[in-house]
Amino acid sequence: MHSHSSHDGHHHHHDHSDQSSTQIAWAFFLNFTFTIIEFIGGYLTNSTAIMADAVHDLGDTLSIGSAWLLNKLGNKKANESYSYGFKRFSLLGALLNGVILIIGSTWVLIESVSRLFDPQMPMAEGMFFLALLGISVNGYAAYRLSSGKSLNEKMLNWHLIEDVLGWVAVLIVSVVLMFVEWPLLDPILSIAFTLFILFNVVKYLRSTFTLFFQATPDQKLLNDIQTELTRDELVVNTHHLHLWSLDGEQHVLTAHLELSQMVEANKLFTLKQEIAANLAPFNLAHTTIEFEFPDEQCRDEMVSDSEHEHHEHEHHSHSH
Repeated sequence: MHSHSSHDGHHHHHDHSDQSSTQIAWAFFLNFTFTIIEFIGGYLTNSTAIMADAVHDLGDTLSIGSAWLLNKLGNKKANESYSYGFKRFSLLGALLNGVILIIGSTWVLIESVSRLFDPQMPMAEGMFFLALLGISVNGYAAYRLSSGKSLNEKMLNWHLIEDVLGWVAVLIVSVVLMFVEWPLLDPILSIAFTLFILFNVVKYLRSTFTLFFQATPDQKLLNDIQTELTRDELVVNTHHLHLWSLDGEQHVLTAHLELSQMVEANKLFTLKQEIAANLAPFNLAHTTIEFEFPDEQCRDEMVSDSEHEHHEHEHHSHSH
């Protein structure tokens, strides 16, 4: 029964990853086609706002493409060299996307600021129709990705929401420009939405970095796991408790459990099953648990002790 349920969970997770790949592929092709339309449209309407958005979309297309590729890689089976599989590649994707977004947004900011000092009237009707198209295309892509759970999909969703907001800005500006000659509106709006997006991207990049450097993904989760590990009265303490994440979704746990007494094999077997049941709700991707009997020295500490002694010895022999 136990093996069946874990197999089932794995199968479900694989479906979810495939689905995430499909979503990202959709967003990629929509964005790619639309970027080409935008460059032509921006040129024809003489709107730097649209040109800026086109470059921005080009950045999006590149990062969505890289995310798609990395997502595909992430679903590859583990092998001898990559024993944990390729899940961490999607973190790399999220990092790249964040960097591209920041560069793109900075570019838009610089463009918009220079437009403040040299405003030019664009062709408002052309802008209006391009904006309608932009809102519908990006809105649809964002809607497709909004259910995404992975950091990658969330990051891409921000790309798309950013585009939708950008187009709403272009739409409003184009309508106003049909009635009044007030070209300053355009750069002011693009500055506002770019700053808003930058704020969110920086937040996402921070969480991606912490996972990248194997920080504990969630302090509360770690505390809950520790509580479950010491639930049985046989377990008196835990140490070398490490929780880190492959991609923000799949977590890895290693722990040493100190036992209060020497235990027979069958009692140890029952304890292991009990711990497995207690940890089941956390859906951990990999767990490694070591039991330590009373008066047994921890192997990891023996290693660090012997290293310490080795250094001491070296230091001692040098001083002689």
